Amino acid sequence: MARRDSAHLRRYWLLRLVIAFCFAQGAVSMARPAVSYRALALGADERAVGVIAGVYALLPLFAAVPLGRRTDRGRCAPLLPVGVALIAGGCALSGTAGSLPWMAVWSGVMGLGHLAFVIGAQSIVARRSAPADQDRNFGHFTIGASLGQLAGPVAAGLLVDGDPGPGGGLGPSSALALLVAAGVAACSVTALWRIEDRAAADGPNGPGPAPAKVPVHRILRTPGVPGGIFTSLAVLSTTDVLTAYLPVVGEHRGIAPATVGLLLSLRAAATIACRLVMTPMIRLVGRTALLAATCALGGLLCAGLALPVPVWGLAVMLAALGFCLGVGQPLSMTTVVRAAPEEARSTALALRLTGNRLGQVAAPASAGLVAGLAGVAAPFAMLGALLLAAAGTAVRDGRRRPRDRPPPDRASPDYPGAGRPESGRPERGRPRARCQWPVARSEHDVDHR
Repeated sequence: MARRDSAHLRRYWLLRLVIAFCFAQGAVSMARPAVSYRALALGADERAVGVIAGVYALLPLFAAVPLGRRTDRGRCAPLLPVGVALIAGGCALSGTAGSLPWMAVWSGVMGLGHLAFVIGAQSIVARRSAPADQDRNFGHFTIGASLGQLAGPVAAGLLVDGDPGPGGGLGPSSALALLVAAGVAACSVTALWRIEDRAAADGPNGPGPAPAKVPVHRILRTPGVPGGIFTSLAVLSTTDVLTAYLPVVGEHRGIAPATVGLLLSLRAAATIACRLVMTPMIRLVGRTALLAATCALGGLLCAGLALPVPVWGLAVMLAALGFCLGVGQPLSMTTVVRAAPEEARSTALALRLTGNRLGQVAAPASAGLVAGLAGVAAPFAMLGALLLAAAGTAVRDGRRRPRDRPPPDRASPDYPGAGRPESGRPERGRPRARCQWPVARSEHDVDHR
């Protein structure tokens, strides 16, 4: 009976990971607008809001690579409850903070927790997915983030909207929203039980001495990795600044917080719809064309948000923008995982997250500066230019790579590694018997490679 329960848990690992990510991301998505409203209540201007939003990514900027190195050499799952604890603590303490500097500190703690959770979760997906399933599994995994981004802003908007008035009147209700976000984050631990088997403790290379560290510069020079990092940076920076600054735009245009929350959730719902149909779109047009087209269209839509359009126009533009932004994150994950050395996949994913956090530090700070000089809607034009640059990067990288096609499964005799000796050079003649992995290895080992 115990063995049957264990097999049942392993079978639904991706579903449970999506559920946990939904709660964790929902808490963060609920807290980010609430932090902006609470900062406004404490007397912050547009520049101060941008600084607080940037501090959210400051601690993760320095912690990503060490956490990735640690995950490459051991288990991924321990990072998940640690991340949940930091997210919940950061949300709760942000709700009780009485000054802007302390709000910035606890925002950074929240960002560190989110980073730890995401590195562990992405490494589990990379480790447990066959090459041909990576696009699909990463797409489904990021649906958890989109579900959280769908529910979080609505909940925050409804709670904050309960105390209408000028900036100072938003203090009690924004504090309540942050405390509720802490409780939402704690709910994610219910889905983390046995998310990773004990046999994975030795990492992707199996038992034995730990592999040598792959230098960071070698990972960054691998074709496909820099482009994937930049695309992820552009897409996440757009989502992050949009979440932090749409409440500010709403305050200046007289849009109620509940309506702002609904607009942000509409964007997240369109992202979910995109990821549900992403695999057929890849088969239809190819990965490179899909990535470049969605980034280019998203850049134009994002720049259009700077125009003084009515609320229904914002809704249409945000829905289309959300659909376009749904492609970048999962495809950048797959690109980095496929390009990076197998023994450094978690480190490569951590470098991708470092790029994300660098964008989350620079983009809100730049947005705050631009907003102070040219108005609160000007940052969206800046983000539009960033997405257009990401589209150009995707086109350039696509010309350097062969035609997009999914890699063969490791179980197939046509897999590129079949028949290779330990030196890594192709063996002339018949492939060795060792390449018949499904026979020579257990199903458990194949599942975790």
